[in-house]
Amino acid sequence: MKALQIHAGATALKHLRERGLRPGDVRVIPAAAGGPKGLILNGLDRYLFGEWLPGGTQSVHLLGASIGAWRMATACLPEPAAQLAQMAHDYIHQDYEHAPGKPPTPKHVSEVFGAKLQQRFAGREAELLSHPRFRLHVFTSRGRHMLRRQGRLRMPLGYMGAFLTNTVSRKAMGGWLERVVFSDDREPLPLHLHDYRTRQVPLAAQNLQPSILASCSIPFWLEAVQDIPGAPQGAYWDGGITDYHLHLDYGSMHEGLVLYPHFQKTVIPGWLDKALKHRHRATAHLDRVVLLSPRPEWIATLPNAKLPDRNDFKAYGDDLAGRVKAWSRALAESQRLADEFAEVVADGRPIQAELLA
Repeated sequence: MKALQIHAGATALKHLRERGLRPGDVRVIPAAAGGPKGLILNGLDRYLFGEWLPGGTQSVHLLGASIGAWRMATACLPEPAAQLAQMAHDYIHQDYEHAPGKPPTPKHVSEVFGAKLQQRFAGREAELLSHPRFRLHVFTSRGRHMLRRQGRLRMPLGYMGAFLTNTVSRKAMGGWLERVVFSDDREPLPLHLHDYRTRQVPLAAQNLQPSILASCSIPFWLEAVQDIPGAPQGAYWDGGITDYHLHLDYGSMHEGLVLYPHFQKTVIPGWLDKALKHRHRATAHLDRVVLLSPRPEWIATLPNAKLPDRNDFKAYGDDLAGRVKAWSRALAESQRLADEFAEVVADGRPIQAELLA
């Protein structure tokens, strides 16, 4: 049974069928939100950044939201394969103190996770931000109006307003939550961000860790990151709220392809769009995208017949060893995706893929 499936937008599909795929073809790599689901991509990440992409010479823009921001920041460190393996270990073994029968407090989760980011990135900001080829872009969601600050009433009312507005118009949700991208300013992003209310902020040593923490700060699970240095004042939350799967206008790129390792074949625009099936379809924005994802029938062979997900924290409860065992097995199996991709791109031969739909 094959583990990997490949889908592509029209332009990317033509390229794959005629010329295959080489490291020099790739200009952008997005990394989606999705929590533990991202663990299934660790084998691919280690192969792409540790072995395959070094075969090119062009700059590559790494776009990340939530766990995707953590993955892409880690990929910018020296010895990326080893660093990405360490990141997966950190994620799998995360554990938080909590009262019996209750979840951990957002304050505690933010403190523990922030300390882990400090451990991995403190003192390494300069080498990460001076990577000779990679340009990092961290996606966050900045609250507006009622959501500009945390609060017991502000948050549920504000997010209810965002939810209801989004059902009518995704663009209108920008009145509640603004996309703020912390960007390596050595080169502009090679695509437009006109699809949603957006502002870009230069990524620097003083805001690297706060922006990654903010990008991973799921509302009600972690605290918002308040007033990030170099950015407009306000509360910053998970980048996946506005850009769950980074369904951006890659069609506006003038050259190159988007290589997208993803945990599913659909690219959902925002977290609040999960229930809106009509927004799950591929659009012209994905014209240059090559999407790598696990096959559903292969996923069914993993522990619990699914990808790791946030529900596992509740399902396993205090059985940390049980969750670690299940997630570690899924992580080990993720190497299959890397091995199959390596075989597909060998020698630059033409690649048969399916059209994104």
